[in-house]
Amino acid sequence: MKLATIGVGNAGSKLIDRMIEFEQDTGRNLCRHALVINTARTDLAKPEHIPESRRVLIGETHKKARGHGVGGDAEVGAEVAKTDIDEIRRVFDDVEIHEVDAILVAAGLGGGTGSGAAPVVIDELQKMYDEPVYGLGVLPGKYEGGRPALNAARSLQSFVNKVDNFIAFDNDAWRARGQTIEQGYEEMNEELAARIVTLLAAGEVDESDVGENAMDSSDIMRTLDTGGVSSIGYASTTLETAEEGLLSRFDGAEEAEMESTDAAKIKGLVRRAVNSRLTLPCEVSSADRALIVFAGPPAAISRKGVESAREWLENEADTVDVLAGDDPRPESATLAAVVLLSNVTETPRIKEIQNQAVDAQNKIQEQDAVRDEEIESLITDDDNDLDPIV
Repeated sequence: MKLATIGVGNAGSKLIDRMIEFEQDTGRNLCRHALVINTARTDLAKPEHIPESRRVLIGETHKKARGHGVGGDAEVGAEVAKTDIDEIRRVFDDVEIHEVDAILVAAGLGGGTGSGAAPVVIDELQKMYDEPVYGLGVLPGKYEGGRPALNAARSLQSFVNKVDNFIAFDNDAWRARGQTIEQGYEEMNEELAARIVTLLAAGEVDESDVGENAMDSSDIMRTLDTGGVSSIGYASTTLETAEEGLLSRFDGAEEAEMESTDAAKIKGLVRRAVNSRLTLPCEVSSADRALIVFAGPPAAISRKGVESAREWLENEADTVDVLAGDDPRPESATLAAVVLLSNVTETPRIKEIQNQAVDAQNKIQEQDAVRDEEIESLITDDDNDLDPIV
């Protein structure tokens, strides 16, 4: 697949930056166009792999932003994006859309710019282009508080209704003990970048590297065509060296036995990808469709193992709509399996965020009412003898 990638807000921009870094490190070429949009000038300077010309500052003249961000206020984030939509549209015009298969918009849904501005950006993209627009959203953790949960719950509705598919990443499922917040975010960005790039870059190799059952970008797009919310699983293993492989054969291991062992490893890799941390914890059987991509040297991908893994996932996901294929990487020292669970409906974390958001909204309304009374009491004399000037 060939992508135009757009990061909105600080978290979304960092994600796109990490995706480009990962594809460069692994010899992939997924992100044909990259763009980041932000309301804070300091955050816009942070990406390391995005050219200066592809960074857009919005809200510079807005009375509540002025280039310093929107203070976590999603309403202001949306307002700023609408005000500066002509500037955003102008940068979109530079994208050679005939070169890409789809557009990916990444954002953190807890902050003001990502949650507020990203849906506005997606609206404009849907008006301008016929290509699919996918969303990649980071859900805030419980520890981040009520305001981010409220932003996320409201923004999630906009994302899911506007994009062709929404891939979710849950901070709560990935936060490790003993890490600083910054360390945690860096690790999560790297993990998510590896999953997204490994999945969406499948099928980009030239014909000389095409495997026996090569995955095609149309297979990925068909799996994402369900709409709704999706989750990704991932597992990888380091491969033995060629010398070690030869020695094992000279030691008398029979070819059929080795094939059976390789098949078990392939199936085990897929089981680990699904049963370890998904980007969004969910009930696997609630998925509408599923897809498996194996990325690594063609010789390491057992046909029998691929078929066995596909059948296993069919049973787990309770659907016959499961695709499996290769992403040949002849020079790779690892074999990775990435599993896409498309349109999952049983996701406890999203329900938790919605409940937390409702509680936060009720609390804000109560606090506003009390505050109004306190202000009125402060400035009004008890005997009502004074009148305001105007």
